[in-house]
Amino acid sequence: MPRAGWVKPVSDRRLSDLISVGLLTKVFPPELVDQVIADVGRTEQRNRSLPARVMAYFAIGMALYSQGSYEDVLAQLTDGLSWSSGWSESWSPPSKSAIFQARARLGAEPIRELFARVARPLATPDTPGAFLAGRRLVAIDGTCLDVADTPENTAFFGRAGVNKGEQAAFPLARVVALAECGTHAIFDAVVGPYTTSEIELSRELVGRLQPGMLVLADRGFYGFRWWQQASSTGTDLCWRVKSNLKPRHVDTLADGSWLADVTPGGNEGRTTPPRRVRVVDYSIDDGRGDHEPYRLLTTILEPDVASAEELALVYAERWEIESAFDELKTHQRGPRTVLRSKSPELVHQEIWGHLCCHFAIRTLMWEAAAHADEDPDRVSFVAALRIARRSVAQRGAFPPSGH
Repeated sequence: MPRAGWVKPVSDRRLSDLISVGLLTKVFPPELVDQVIADVGRTEQRNRSLPARVMAYFAIGMALYSQGSYEDVLAQLTDGLSWSSGWSESWSPPSKSAIFQARARLGAEPIRELFARVARPLATPDTPGAFLAGRRLVAIDGTCLDVADTPENTAFFGRAGVNKGEQAAFPLARVVALAECGTHAIFDAVVGPYTTSEIELSRELVGRLQPGMLVLADRGFYGFRWWQQASSTGTDLCWRVKSNLKPRHVDTLADGSWLADVTPGGNEGRTTPPRRVRVVDYSIDDGRGDHEPYRLLTTILEPDVASAEELALVYAERWEIESAFDELKTHQRGPRTVLRSKSPELVHQEIWGHLCCHFAIRTLMWEAAAHADEDPDRVSFVAALRIARRSVAQRGAFPPSGH
């Protein structure tokens, strides 16, 4: 049955000529979407009812309405239509099959490239908790997402092992990302199969690190070669390392931290020049009688730039990326929700759509916090998600293509 009130214009304008997506078009302007689609070779050769531009917004809209069917998501994107007069013929919305085919035509690359061109750190020097010693606080970490249980997804992504040699119920996609600690904005990421380790995937991020950052990482990330590669970009590092790492002591500093040299293990360490680091040792009293020891390595060698106490305190900001992942996985995607896509290409499209959506919401939160002169951490992600969903259905239009 045609949807009540949906009519076809007498002119050649289509349903998609006036789709309102509020916040999404603000963060991802239609002109940029068109440029990305053209640059990756997805510009369509003939007129379609669901052109590439609309499907790019649909890919992000699926993340915004992750619990809805294809038809529901499209309905949300089209509920803000502004209709002209003179339309009389009934119109039927595209079928699930038509939407699926349009998603497949678009593929993952335009959404990945859209994220790459738009996502960026948001904080200014005035943003609370965003900088230390003039360096932007950034955390790196990984997470996994359940994907649809299909033979194609299983073959590409793999599954986690569970007890007694059994495997997990769903294949898993792995995401390794960089997030700005002060705003929770995820601004760079790599997506791959579960069978590829976090360390291996993170190597792709290393070349995109920039001077002026202080990158925080948990102890699972440390490796001499990885440290060497990351620090050579000019960015600063502050990583927790495992207690069995024994740097060679060079000098004890006034604040209790100490300079040391690190080398790779085994025979390689005998021929590889050492890297000079600063070591910060401390423990945390959690009130349960256990004082868990922490050992940090940093490239900031001078205590007058950042003291041992400042580095120990700022390392706790690493958990902000865990909060960002929770926002994406628990609130935006929905708890225990499995990604709907049944092929690896569309799984990638769906994940990049989620990353674009999260960045758009975090942009809204940062702007609201800056306007109110507040810490972005004081703005509710759940409330911002509701506002973003409402903005999609508000009136305000964009054309589906450049003409």
